[in-house]
Amino acid sequence: ERGRSGPRGREMEGPTEGEATMTKLAQWLWALALLGSAWAALTLGALDLPSSCREVLWPLPAYLLVSAGCYALATVGYRVATFHDCEDAARELQSQIQEARADLSRRGMRF
Repeated sequence: ERGRSGPRGREMEGPTEGEATMTKLAQWLWALALLGSAWAALTLGALDLPSSCREVLWPLPAYLLVSAGCYALATVGYRVATFHDCEDAARELQSQIQEARADLSRRGMRF
């Protein structure tokens, strides 16, 4: 089923028969596996690196994890700080709530 219309009117390309797709989780896991194996190879001596490089490589995963956490926290904070209110949508929703309450009151429900 090719050419479906997705969110915001963009065309979505679906997989054809026999075509495999990789989920985002699988992509991230593959990337982590590749980076982890490269890190393990470098720290366990696959290449002859100076000891000063090995000392930097050992804590590198912890540094990357802390950096990713800081980035995620900063992104969430920025998005919350710059969140735009939708006054028109809020007014429309309030009017729909009032209509629903009036309709339910006519049908005998008490609030």
